[in-house]
Parts: sequence; C-alpha cells; structure tokens
Amino acid sequence: MSNSMFFTGLSGLNAAQAALMTTGHNTANVNTPGYSRQMAQVVSAGGTYRPSVGFFGNGAQVVDITRSYDQFLSAQLNQAQSTNQALSAYSTQINQINNLLANQTTGLAPMLQTMFKGVQAVANTPADAAARQQLISSGQALANQFRTMSQVLTGLNANVNDQVAGSVDQINTYATQIANINKQIALLSNAAGGQAPNDLLDQRDSLVNSLGQLVATKVVVQDGGQYNVFIGSGQTLVLGDKASTLKAVTSAADPSHTSVALVNAAGVAVEMQDSVLSGGSLGGLMQFRNQTLGDAQNALGRMAIGLADTFNAQHKLGIDLNGAAGQDFFSQASPAAIANSRNTGNLQVTPSFSDTSQLTTSDYRVDYVNVAGTPQYSVTRLSDNKVLGSYASLPLTFDGVSLQAASGTPQIGDSFLVQPTRTGARDLTVTVTDPAKIAAASPIVTGKAATNQGSAGISAGKVDASYLGAPLSSPLTLKYDSTTTPASLSGFPAGAAVKVTNPDGTVVNYAAGAAVSYTDGASYSFNGIAATVSGKPVNGDSFTIGPNTGGVSDGSNALLLGALQNKKTLAGGTASYTDAYGQLVSSIGNKASQLTIANTAQTSLAAQIKSAQQSVSGVNQDEETANLLMYQQMYQANAKVIQTASTMFDAILGIAS
Repeated sequence: MSNSMFFTGLSGLNAAQAALMTTGHNTANVNTPGYSRQMAQVVSAGGTYRPSVGFFGNGAQVVDITRSYDQFLSAQLNQAQSTNQALSAYSTQINQINNLLANQTTGLAPMLQTMFKGVQAVANTPADAAARQQLISSGQALANQFRTMSQVLTGLNANVNDQVAGSVDQINTYATQIANINKQIALLSNAAGGQAPNDLLDQRDSLVNSLGQLVATKVVVQDGGQYNVFIGSGQTLVLGDKASTLKAVTSAADPSHTSVALVNAAGVAVEMQDSVLSGGSLGGLMQFRNQTLGDAQNALGRMAIGLADTFNAQHKLGIDLNGAAGQDFFSQASPAAIANSRNTGNLQVTPSFSDTSQLTTSDYRVDYVNVAGTPQYSVTRLSDNKVLGSYASLPLTFDGVSLQAASGTPQIGDSFLVQPTRTGARDLTVTVTDPAKIAAASPIVTGKAATNQGSAGISAGKVDASYLGAPLSSPLTLKYDSTTTPASLSGFPAGAAVKVTNPDGTVVNYAAGAAVSYTDGASYSFNGIAATVSGKPVNGDSFTIGPNTGGVSDGSNALLLGALQNKKTLAGGTASYTDAYGQLVSSIGNKASQLTIANTAQTSLAAQIKSAQQSVSGVNQDEETANLLMYQQMYQANAKVIQTASTMFDAILGIAS
C-alpha cells in the first residue's frame, strides 16, 4: 500500500511540476507577440484492481502540452488585418495627393484665376507693357505649378515602386522562414511521436500573420500539420518545406511601373497582373497606383493639354504689337505609345491628338489579335475595360487620339500602351517671353462709313483657323441694298460662300455669288471671318472689314482668350479648365474621405477580432498567478503524500526488524 501511495504521490508531484513549468512559461511570454497560452493536459492514471476491494487510483499523468488556439479566429484576424493594412496604405498615399490638390494657396485654381486676370488686364490696356509682362509671369507660374504637381505625382509613383520592391523582399523572407519552420515542425513532431511543438506553431502563425499584412494569403493545412500558403489568384508561395521566390520586375506593359513576378521552376520570372495581388500593404499600393495615381496624373495632363491647345489656337488667331500673327503661347505635350517588351513584332506607332476636347483621363491598350482568322487591332479603354472598337489597319482614332504606323510589322499578340495625357502637366511651359509678342489684337478691324444714314452698326470681327490660310490683304466693303426683296448685303469676296446665323439660331447658307439677305442682328460668316450687323440701315449704308495693321490699342483677341476661362472645352465640351480641376479635387477628396472612414471601421473590426482571439489565446497574468498558487499547493500536497508514504514504509520496516 505504501509503495502504491508513493507512486501515486510521485505522479501528482510530476503533474504539478509540469503544470508549474507550463504556467511559468506562460508568465514569461505574457508580452511575446503571437504567443498562445499553453496548458498541461493532466488525466487520471487509472486504477489497480484489488480483489474484494476494488480499484485503487494510480494518481495522475500528463498526456500533452496544448496551446489555446482557435484556427477560425486566427484566420479571421489575418484577413481583417490584411484588409486593414491595404486600406491604410491606400489612404496614406491618396491623402498626399489630396493635400497637394486641395491647397487653397498653391493649388491650380487660384493660379488659373490669376493668369486669366492677367489676360483681362491685357484686354483692357493692350499697349501696357507691364500688363503684358504680368500675363507672361502668371502664365509661367501656372505652368511651373503644373510641373511641380507632376513631379510630386511622379515621385509618388517612384515611392510606390520602391515599396513594392521592399515588400517583395519581405514576402520572400517570410516565405522562406515559414517553409523552414514547416520542416522543423514535421521533424520534431515525428520525433516526439506526434506531439506538437507549440512554440514553433506560434512562430509560424505569427509569420503567416505578418505575411498577410503585406499581401492577402490563403492557408491550407496539410495532414502532417504543415502549411501551404497561396497568394494572388492561387499562386503557390509555400508548399510544405519549399518556398517559391517573388521578384520585383519592370512591367512589360509600362516601364514606369515595378510589378511582381513569380519565379517558376525553370528560373523564369513570370509577371503577375497587379489586380490579382489584393490585400495587405502591397495590395493597397497596387490599388492606389492603378485606381488613383494614374488617373490623377492623366487628369492634370488633360487639363494642361486642353489649356495649351485651346489657348494656343486662339492666340494664333490674333496679332501682336508688331502686327505679326500670334504663335503658340504654351508648349504642348504629345501622347505616348509604349510597345510591350514581350512583343515579337517590330511595329512602331506614332500617336497624335485628333481632338483634345474628346480626351479622357484613361490609358488605352491596343492589341493586335486574330479574330476568326482575320488579324485586327482592338482598342480597350483601361479605366472601364471597355472595348472601343476593332480596326482592320492603322491609322485608327479613338477618344481624341489618332494612332499611325511609323514602321515595322506587328505579330499576333503584340500590344501597345497608349497614354494620351500622362506627361501633359510635366511638359507645359510658356514659350512667349517677349511681351510685345502677345497677340492681343484681332487680325481684322471692322467699321462703318461716316456717311451712313441709318442706325445699324457692325460688331468687332472674329476669325477662325481657316482665316489663317487666306487672310485679307485689303479691306472689303459690305453695302446694304434695300431695293432688293428682301433687303440684302453685298460686297462679299467673289467665290465665298456665306453662312448667316439669325438671332433665333436658324442658319441660312448662301452659295458663292448669291444675294445675301439682311436680317437685323444676324452673324455673317465667310472665309473664316464672322461679324454681326445689327440695327436699321438706310439704303447705301456700308460696313468695312479689313486687315488690322496696328494692334497697339486693340485687345479684342485678348477678350476671346479671357473667355476661354469659362468655356466648356474639355471632356467632350462639358467642362471648363476650372470645372475639370474641381472634378479632380472632388474625386480625390471623396475617395480619400471614404478610405479614411473605411480604414477607421476596419481598424475597429480588427481590434475586436484581436480581442476575441486574445481571449482564447492570450496570457492573463492574474489567471496565471492564481494557477501558480494552485499548482504550488498541489505540488506541496503531493510532496506530503510521498513523505507520508515514506514514513509508513519506514514504520513497516521497523516492525519487520
């Protein structure tokens, strides 16, 4: 009996010691990240049958050291934190653009307004050299701000590229560590007869959690307890004790982007689409670059290109102080077409603008494909992945852009990235440096004869681009004739067709040489010239239209330049420069606000899941302290049992002697 009692006490002593060691291990790791509370699993050692008496217990035994772990909660936490990191990375980046665009002092809106104030000042005092210089200076300040914003956005793109490369290195490190721990877990578990190495399991889960904060992952547990880890759309990152390698590469489609490639078994880096890498800070960076940064660069570029194109067009319709025709006021960027580096053909293409008012803020992909045996070009707008059309051959035109073949021959599967507006803001400069060369005056002057008896007058004339091909060399006289039915104007150039736009908006076109009816308030257009005659003329009254040879006191073209500020010249004629900028600021601001709200909510959700997970796996110091006291008492009690058994055994030996 004493021998049985001794071993029973010894089993309890061992169980108490195991529990104390486990509790001490918990206490030591109370602040260790990723540590899961461990527990000694103590069960009864069973009993020994004694005839006519029954079963006497044999004490306790420790069968396992388990960790408090809930796989479902851990998976939930990984997913929540991955989403949180994606939103946080996206929000951090977009707020930099929002702060740049919305600045009331250095933003484009006040500088646009300042430049057009300068235009108005020239229109009011066209001979004032100071006003002309101020217009050039304000134009240069505006162009400088466009370029500054472009540089900031380009810098953000470079920063994203650096972060992508850094994330790839971290992912590779985590993948290798997970694979190594997988191997260690398998070896130790086999050596221990299937017992789990809990601390290694915690380390592996912590690595998976850290990996998930870089990129969304999916974990599949193998039968032996090893983890298979997948990223993207199912690409294998870790398979047992083997880790794949990712590589940061220059995008084949867009050399300005750093993409992620998966190195295959042959050692070839296969580029992955950015869209498949969701979640984590890497996924957030990819989303920012593809959904916001590129659009912001394109929107600024479209504004700069639209401003340069329309301002230049009107400026060239005027004359400067020397009587010379106006030249380009701004430089204008050209669209870009980038051949995919994997193209097998040698086709080179040249893009150009066909209509800047139709430009969007999207990039485009042009693919050379085989459809039912017929090679053709397919154009996809990348902002909404809409196929705009298929074309049998070049040239082709879409959304204000024209694409021509320069040289070479395409092969099926070749593609080109077309970026119409990406460099628009970067390439904007003021090309006029001499104040005298500001074309503030109209190339034509109008007037009425001093001998006119009626009340009719003629407006200042306007010209369009067609006038530049055949400008007036001498004045012409339009004469009112009331003897015809209806009354008419004569004197238009021989061979000139005349378009009459009546006050009610109706249009009448007259062939060359036909009698042109007079209507009070109608606009008469011919050979690129337009002027309005209104009032009640008397038979024989005449009106003159002639070339402007001075231009010193004429600011009529500057007035037309000033009118461009509010004219709907962008987005298919639906937005002015200010409208387009306001839309960009609003779009970025709203997106930034949405991301901030979403990130705050996701942070709260992740914290709640973390709390639930820690309630299962976390170490509670108060609880462990209570356990220490309980297991200490258990240890002391079992030591007393052993002491008692020893005393009883000594007494029996004394009796026997």
